[in-house]
Amino acid sequence: MAIEVGTEAPDFELKDNHGRTVRLADFRGEKNVVLLFYPFAFTGVCTGELCALRDELPRFENDDTQLLAVSSDSIHTLRVFAEQEGLEYPLLSDFWPHGETSRAYGVFDEDKGCAVRGTFIIDKAGTVRWSVVNGLPDARDLNDYIKALEAL
Repeated sequence: MAIEVGTEAPDFELKDNHGRTVRLADFRGEKNVVLLFYPFAFTGVCTGELCALRDELPRFENDDTQLLAVSSDSIHTLRVFAEQEGLEYPLLSDFWPHGETSRAYGVFDEDKGCAVRGTFIIDKAGTVRWSVVNGLPDARDLNDYIKALEAL
């Protein structure tokens, strides 16, 4: 079960597609965070969602907001995926320990070995202010993220 709105977002430390360490705590007091979990790189719905974010990136990565996308893929896979699709925001690897961060947010599918489609908007204080969780085949609506960010 996904963590609830109003709770403190679990901190994490993950490597991005360039091997840099990214911590949720690094954004505390500085930026709101759109934390997006997705099943796998190079799959149809995931590629569509991440490219839609790419196309609207200034709304999700600016002075007030940081977009972080998380999957259980390796950093090497994520690097190639980002290069192929022109994704310039951090793709974080929840590869090892496998799915640890996805589990902390309650969006890891144990049977499939990957995250379901969970998105959490975390305010500058580190509190989850909005979330949506969809099953593997169901894309999320980008406009919902925009509305939730505008409400902060």
